Amino acid sequence: MPDILSTLTAPLFFVGSMPMSAGDMLGFATGLLCVWLTARAHIWNFPAGILNSAILGLVFLQQRLFADAGLQIVFIVLAVLGWRQWLLHGQRQAAAPVLATSLREQLLLLASAGLITLLLWQLLLALKGSAPPIDALITALSLCAQWQLNRRQTSSWAWWIAVDIVSIPLYWSRGLPLIAALYAIFLLICLKGWWHWRSLAQARPLGAAA
Repeated sequence: MPDILSTLTAPLFFVGSMPMSAGDMLGFATGLLCVWLTARAHIWNFPAGILNSAILGLVFLQQRLFADAGLQIVFIVLAVLGWRQWLLHGQRQAAAPVLATSLREQLLLLASAGLITLLLWQLLLALKGSAPPIDALITALSLCAQWQLNRRQTSSWAWWIAVDIVSIPLYWSRGLPLIAALYAIFLLICLKGWWHWRSLAQARPLGAAA
């Protein structure tokens, strides 16, 4: 594991004073592919996401962003489950996500995100992680977003947008400029993906199953 971490995180070159590593570049490329495929409602976003999570998990571990590193393991598990869900419903139905969750479900998700954030915050303080409150918040928001994505809910995009807004300054401050730039691009793709999924949902035949 130390050899893998050092290989992924060792600087290959510098942009200004910011180091660029193999992990940064691989995380950038696979993350961009994953979000682009998701915005297109394409089922291959899941294997791309699994690869991205494996790479970023190692990078975040080296940065002592323990919640973000652990989150990537959860993402891999959820991506496998989501991949299976989309396969069971078929590619045609997977291309037509539902319009939104109910207000009640959104409130429950907000409450869950708040509770997860508080619990993780305390755990990260004990582990002496870097940026415990922000790290915990990103993890909580991401879990709720992935839960909705697996269910093909358009509302997942609002949560991913929140994740991006919080993540960009965190990763920049931790000397991960390429990852920060990736999340800035994610933000733009998420806005486009939200619009695209809404148009797919509105084009569904009346009474189509979710």
